[in-house]
Amino acid sequence: MDTSELLRQETRTVWATAICFVLGTVAGLLVLQGPPRTLTGAGSLSMPVAAIAAVIAAAAFVVSTLQNRRGETDPMPPWQTVVSHVSAVALTVVFAAVTAFGTLLGGVVFAAGLPGFTAPALGGGLIAGVAAAVGGRFAYTAGVGIRTRDLATLLFGFLTIGTLFAMATSADPLWWQRNFSQLGLGARGWAFNGTLIVAGLLFATVGSYIGRDLHRLRGDAALRRIAAVVVLWGLTGLALAVVGFVPIELNRVVHWVAAISTLLLFAVAAVTSTGAVPGPPRALVIATVGLGVLVAAAVVLHWPVGLYSSAGLEAIAVGLGLVWMTTFVRVLAVLSPDEPRVSERASLLRG
Repeated sequence: MDTSELLRQETRTVWATAICFVLGTVAGLLVLQGPPRTLTGAGSLSMPVAAIAAVIAAAAFVVSTLQNRRGETDPMPPWQTVVSHVSAVALTVVFAAVTAFGTLLGGVVFAAGLPGFTAPALGGGLIAGVAAAVGGRFAYTAGVGIRTRDLATLLFGFLTIGTLFAMATSADPLWWQRNFSQLGLGARGWAFNGTLIVAGLLFATVGSYIGRDLHRLRGDAALRRIAAVVVLWGLTGLALAVVGFVPIELNRVVHWVAAISTLLLFAVAAVTSTGAVPGPPRALVIATVGLGVLVAAAVVLHWPVGLYSSAGLEAIAVGLGLVWMTTFVRVLAVLSPDEPRVSERASLLRG
């Protein structure tokens, strides 16, 4: 893409940001009529502003995708087209959720720093406009051409935002003495459980994009192996979503089976994905072996040493897993071409 095209794209992004701001402000003015509202709590600004910003961010991603990727799937066989469209729908949901949770977390942070702050309808509308502009710009830019490593970064950021919001709103301040599942208990548990559900969807979408990059790199000859990689990432995301759908207070057995399955499936997906990369590169082998060694060491320090609680072990395992994923997608980005690759096989399973 030449300089003039990059500048035109930036101009379109600025206009998209401005439109999102206007739409968010108008919607906020309409929804927030009445007496001044606080930032958080019952009848506050946070929930309606988060909903407005989420809807506008989702719309911005859809518009950007249609503008910049229209016709991309026309030469593709049906199965490849379906995969592309399903991934786009999933990302639309993800960008709405990221914007909503980011807005809610921002409300908690500003409420702590601005005690007693209230805003009338106009002020609330402007706040909604800013939230919509930030979320809309982010989503619109992603629609231009999101890459696998962008999704990995998005996953890390979303898990951080969602977990921090769940921690800030948890009814049990001592949850960390047990495990992260305690954040999903009670009426306020929706924040943590919702984070896991959307993160599960994002895991599956990352797997789809990993499959896309592997296909660009290896072609149709490796489709069966690539399909196995995508399925494993999809199952990992499904297991994580089940953890959120079934909180520990609802069914302890299902919850823990899904949680353990998530970790095991992630490990299998990591090894299988590494093996699917030609070579594989030394950096990726070191990262994969290092992940296994460090997770094993973390388990030993949790039990039998007892250095930290289950929450500490979970945080370490998830953090190491995301570091590995970042390394993997960066290596894959170096190896795979940027141009779409059209499959010559009419069927994914036969050909």
